[in-house]
Amino acid sequence: MRDDEMLAQELSSALGRFHQVLRRAAVHRAGREMLPGAQIELLRLVEERPGANVKEAAEALRMAANTVSTLVGELVDAGLLARTRAPEDRRTVRLDLTPAARERLAEYAASRRALVADALATLDPEARRDLSRAAPHLRHLAALIADAGIER
Repeated sequence: MRDDEMLAQELSSALGRFHQVLRRAAVHRAGREMLPGAQIELLRLVEERPGANVKEAAEALRMAANTVSTLVGELVDAGLLARTRAPEDRRTVRLDLTPAARERLAEYAASRRALVADALATLDPEARRDLSRAAPHLRHLAALIADAGIER
């Protein structure tokens, strides 16, 4: 395997595991039930784009509209999403987070930050510097993947 392929494999594996462990630990720390990943993605999208409709959400998430519609129904039933009719076109339904969803997302973000901060505090200064230097590169790598049309 070439060096770039080995690095890609190592990063994919490490970041995937990091995300999985962090997600589970943050949910546990917040004392909440874990939502399926697709529901979290939809909530985050609506947080970024309040008032999005199902079609827009489906396109952004690269999911079928009927799948997003099912997710919307589940999240409305759970009290995390609100549907409202668009004033400009009463046939269009707009999506917004409920106060409960905003609170849940904020708790989850705070739990993630605290977990990462606690873990970072146990690392030696050189490791923390390396991670600090890597963070902008990881954000750039994510942007390159997104720009390639692989992500939203």
